Amino acid sequence: VANEGGKHWTVNEVRALIRIWSDKSIQQQLEGTVRNKRIFEQVAARLQKFGIDRDWKQCRTKYKNLKHEYKSVKNAQDSGSMSKSMKFFNELDAILGHSTMEQASKSDNG
Repeated sequence: VANEGGKHWTVNEVRALIRIWSDKSIQQQLEGTVRNKRIFEQVAARLQKFGIDRDWKQCRTKYKNLKHEYKSVKNAQDSGSMSKSMKFFNELDAILGHSTMEQASKSDNG
């Protein structure tokens, strides 16, 4: 996993990114497109309001890395392995869980 153009993301930066990402309109835009530069420019602009200086490419890379990590943890859990985990799993599960594994989560929670 690449380190987002040199500067390591802090916990607060990642939290802010996830908070923006959890916005329904951002999610809908991301789901509906492959060419998402403009969306990530919006995300970067919102991060700027929190005093976080990231460009759209850094935001997109971090988003992709988080999503990839989330999916690999989720798949490991679904196959019964609890050895994999990640820092922001619950936050990401709230965003991604509904779209990817709706039926699975219903049966798990009984």
